Parts: sequence; C-alpha cells; structure tokens
Amino acid sequence: MRIIEVCANSAQSCVEAEAGGAKRVELCAGIPEGGTTPSYGEIRTAQRLTSKIDINVIIRPRGGDFLYTEAEVESMLQDIALCRGLGVHGVVFGCLTKEGDIDVPLMRRLMDAAGPLSVTCHRAFDVCRDPFRALEELIELGCDRILTSGQQSDAVKGIPLIKQLVERAAGRIIIMPGCGVREENIARIEAETGAKEFHTSARSVVYSRMEYRNERVPMGSSAVTSEFETVQTDREKVRRIVETGV
Repeated sequence: MRIIEVCANSAQSCVEAEAGGAKRVELCAGIPEGGTTPSYGEIRTAQRLTSKIDINVIIRPRGGDFLYTEAEVESMLQDIALCRGLGVHGVVFGCLTKEGDIDVPLMRRLMDAAGPLSVTCHRAFDVCRDPFRALEELIELGCDRILTSGQQSDAVKGIPLIKQLVERAAGRIIIMPGCGVREENIARIEAETGAKEFHTSARSVVYSRMEYRNERVPMGSSAVTSEFETVQTDREKVRRIVETGV
C-alpha cells in the first residue's frame, strides 16, 4: 500500500493534507530554505486542527549545510524536547561531519533526546559523501526512514540510486523518495524503485485577500515574486497523488 507524506508549510496545510488522504505530514517553516523548524504555535495548531494524520516535525535551526555548531545543537535538542512533550508522531533531522559523512555521535545524541518518537533522516543524506555507508550507519542508529532524492536534483533523476537503496535496505529501514514527486510521475518512481512511501509538497498558489497593496516594499528576499502570493498544500493534488496508479 502506498503511503504519502506531505511537506506541510503550515497548520492549514496539515488540514489540507489530511483531507486529501495523506498518511503523514512533515511540518516545516522556511520552505524556500528547504525547511526549518516550525514554531510552537504552528505545531500546536496543527495538532488541534487535525485528528487522523501523523505529524512529523523537522528539526533544522537554519537553512544551508548540515554541519552544526554547539549552539545550534542546543537549539535542536530544545526543539526535540518540545516535540516530545507535545506528543507529535516524529521528528526529522540529519547531521553531517565536515568530511561529508553522517555525524553518528551527534545523530545518536539527538535520537536519544527524541526517545520513542519516530525519526526520519532528511535530505542531508543527499549531500553525504557515501550513500551506502550512510545507509548502514542510519540503520545501525535505528532511524525509521530516509528521505532522499537519490542524490539528484529530483527523485526521477535519482531513480537508479533510490532503487539500489531500497534493495540494500531490504526492509531494515524505509527509503522514501522525495523532491519533485508528483501525480504524473509517482507511479513510475514506485514501479522502478520498489519504494512504498513517498514525500511530496502538493502545493498550489494562494492569492492574498488584501485590497490595498503596496507592491513597492518587499518584506524579504528579492527571490519572492510577490508579497501577495503564498503556497499551501492542495487537498485535491494530495488526493490525486494518493490515488494515481493504485
């Protein structure tokens, strides 16, 4: 049975993901940065507004690489403790050494802090030096799954490596393709890799309800096309991804 995890950028996106039939969400802030830790309020609101979907929370204090300072590690530990106290389903993190390997001692430290929560290693895996060594290390650590695009820019291009990872994992850990997984390619990725869990954004543009608009004053990066457009999980896109090819 195909399991769909949605990368949700808000509590409302969690609502949409649940309505579309997703099994799980990865709740994130900072989507343009690849996902950062959401606020306490966002997590609690997502829990209050949903009833059936599993909520995994990304633990990532900033965008950029996955080599963390001790101050950043302390922040991650505090956020994991918060998530554990709130009783979310799981947490999502990944840490590398400066040489590009899995930082096994730090991963173990974070996993010990997570206790009974499910742990997913995120796409830090996609920029590690040796994916097969990393696979075995994450299995030994006890991670539940690896989110990966097969060390490529999207999961379709990463199909060859994802297939190898699924085969080598042999059921010891879940290999979950993500990045560019859509309704038009999920059946192909599933058939060619043997994966059963998939990570997708399934978002659509949401237009501002503002009537007065000052377009001359941006609030952030110039990469943002408009302050009057945001993105949100689209329940119909989720539903189509859940049902496509099944």
